[in-house]
Amino acid sequence: MDSMKYYVSVMGRSVIPNPSVTSYEWIIQATPQEAEQLLGMLNLMQEKEEEAFPGMVFPWPDTPEESVNRAYETVLQQVYREIYRLGTPETRYQIEQST
Repeated sequence: MDSMKYYVSVMGRSVIPNPSVTSYEWIIQATPQEAEQLLGMLNLMQEKEEEAFPGMVFPWPDTPEESVNRAYETVLQQVYREIYRLGTPETRYQIEQST
């Protein structure tokens, strides 16, 4: 299957083929299946963020902050690795410059 450009917003949790629909941070070149997989990862990231929210609002004194955020951070790193893997040369360059 042919790949095409998709516009990704990590903040907006979106992977779209049309850049005029919403704002985006990254451009990738992906098959529809790869784009769908990345969208699933973004949705999982949202779930992990929501799961961590109570721990951030009502912290337990014996629970370190990093353990509250661990699942979210793991998925976030996976998302950015996938964006880098599928990214255009410009996207890869931007990610390299931000790390």
